[in-house]
Amino acid sequence: MLQRKVIVAIADGVGDRPHPLLDYKTPLEYAHTPNLDRLAAEGITGMMNLISAGIPVGTDMGHLILFGYQPEQYPGRGPIEALGVGMDVKPGDVVLRCNFATVNEEGIVLDRRAQRIRERTGEIAAAIQGMELADGVEVHFKQATEHRAVLILRGSGLSDRVSDSDPKAPNEGKPYLPIKPLDDSSEAARTASVLNLFLQKTHAMLSEHPVNLQRIAEGKLPANFILTRGAGKMVDLKPITEELGMTGSCIAGESTVLGVAQLAGFQMFTDPAMTGNIDTDIALKARLAIQEIKEKDMVYVHVKAPDLMGHDNQPIKKAKSIELFDQMVGMIAQQLPDDVYLALAADHSTPCEVGEHTGDPVPVLIYGPSIRRDRITHYNELDCAHGGLGHLSGSDFVRTLHGFMGYVKKQGN
Repeated sequence: MLQRKVIVAIADGVGDRPHPLLDYKTPLEYAHTPNLDRLAAEGITGMMNLISAGIPVGTDMGHLILFGYQPEQYPGRGPIEALGVGMDVKPGDVVLRCNFATVNEEGIVLDRRAQRIRERTGEIAAAIQGMELADGVEVHFKQATEHRAVLILRGSGLSDRVSDSDPKAPNEGKPYLPIKPLDDSSEAARTASVLNLFLQKTHAMLSEHPVNLQRIAEGKLPANFILTRGAGKMVDLKPITEELGMTGSCIAGESTVLGVAQLAGFQMFTDPAMTGNIDTDIALKARLAIQEIKEKDMVYVHVKAPDLMGHDNQPIKKAKSIELFDQMVGMIAQQLPDDVYLALAADHSTPCEVGEHTGDPVPVLIYGPSIRRDRITHYNELDCAHGGLGHLSGSDFVRTLHGFMGYVKKQGN
């Protein structure tokens, strides 16, 4: 069987809905995307539901599926984030995804991202790292991408069956939520108590932290609170690379994506210039993708900005971020080796009018050697709905890529 390679370019949250500010087009329809459209005209397209029609997924679950795992293998967002920022996660650790946030004196969340803080978060995290809580419970804390961070609780008698302190959307204008046990176990009750103490102690400390005092003096919101969510425990997952007997790399500036990549056995590549936002270095990502596919079987390259613009209800900026993705894909396509497929995908839709992930399907595309071209000439949500791949689940799409690579075994004789 032919053994070929694949580069998968992921535009996070690219799917959307027609918007009045865009002449009732989606950001993907509105954007100028000559490279994406050329690949559509020379490849095969379709639509993908990561799990099934109408089911929204998080960035973590969406990428877990895109890397080849099944939804039931989901370990929780916390462990994925911890791996993505290079933390040492041990069996039994309770790991939580966090935001640096701003609350007022009454505990009302003014900004759950502290104005998307990205400067000096390492100094804030260093003040929390090693904090003493209950007897025998170690605190490990590290900053992640922009306003995000990761908390590890290490010790005996802990459980991941605890609620979030992050209020549900719309988040701003609501008080943070006291953490509660989600079952009747003493371990869940102890963990909830430890976490509530953590919230109180960090708030008191961060309110007086030099970074926040300077932010206030500059007219910025302080990162004076840690919102927690997505508690999970590390699970033992066999790497996809080991399961299939292949090698892989992942190029991203987003810790969640890098964490999934590490779980799957892919070598991680990141850089401060890969900001996870609209100012990310697309030329660096394209260059690394071409460099890595020379040595590896499968390379994922990720752009986060479309998702952020969707969350912020910025349809014009979302279209601009898609144009950046188009430019990156064009750079990759220009240097694509003859034996390599180039696939386009997304982990979910983030419609601007909703500001959150939805179950709307996302467009997918495969370009490369011996592809059965369909009649689609534009890469967007409406045109790709008529493409030759039809409507696929995320697992179907990834299996199709593995099949083109020669890693799917024949069934029967």
